[in-house]
Amino acid sequence: MTKTAFIAIVGKPNVGKSSLLNKMLGQKIAIVSSKPQTTRTKIMGVLTRGETQLVFTDTPGFHKPHNKLGEKMNEAVGDTVGGVDACLFLTEPKGELNPQELELLDMFKKQKMPVILAINKIDMLSDKEELLKRIVYLNGFYDFTAVVPVSAANGDNVDELIDELDKLAFESPHFFPDDTLTDQPERVLAAEIIREKILRLMDKEIPHGIAVAVEKMRERDDKDILDIDAVIYCERESHKGMVIGKNGAMLKKVSTYARQDLENFFQIKVNLHCWVKVKEDWRNREGLIHNFGLD
Repeated sequence: MTKTAFIAIVGKPNVGKSSLLNKMLGQKIAIVSSKPQTTRTKIMGVLTRGETQLVFTDTPGFHKPHNKLGEKMNEAVGDTVGGVDACLFLTEPKGELNPQELELLDMFKKQKMPVILAINKIDMLSDKEELLKRIVYLNGFYDFTAVVPVSAANGDNVDELIDELDKLAFESPHFFPDDTLTDQPERVLAAEIIREKILRLMDKEIPHGIAVAVEKMRERDDKDILDIDAVIYCERESHKGMVIGKNGAMLKKVSTYARQDLENFFQIKVNLHCWVKVKEDWRNREGLIHNFGLD
């Protein structure tokens, strides 16, 4: 008897949703950085263990939007919560729940959604008493199906979390072949790997004004080499110069780190070429948001 569950991973920005998804899958499909709102679109990850298939959707961090792209990201979260069997609500071990987290809990209540609470970053806690207090505090907001403290960074309790998620699966055929890892096209994965390097190497507001489009991705007929041409889009001319760097140093560093990750992911030698162009204020332009596949 095969079983399936569609599960949305939701929470505020920078709480570790993508890191947890990657850890559960045992393979990196979602980019990770220390900056909030790294994930811009819904990313599906598929975990098949024996007869059970869990289909995860990693959503953008639910936040107070400041531009049209932010509004689209929040819409993606709401749409996802409305179309799954259960939610995995990820939060941190300290601090008050913010207004956006409380809004998510209200969504769950309205839909009577089965929700598993995962308290991430427990490796940062030195006193386990704090964790017990945190569980009591969070249980006051919702009747969670289960509560699992985890560390996406080092994998603590991730197997236990998957066991709890397995219990949510219902009798159903599998919707994806058992060896499927994600629904993301290869070009999208390649573009995201490049964007991750910019997020990690550059500071402040510039990374959030960056979009990456892969314009060419083709394996050579005569050699085991994958040619990839990508365009990095900035919002301002001044940002373009910073992404390129003095004598092209920053762009070279981004390209080098991205190529290493691309070769590791696709298991083939990669010939990567990156260009930088300007699309002013693209995060507030519906047409460009659509062209970049972010709607």
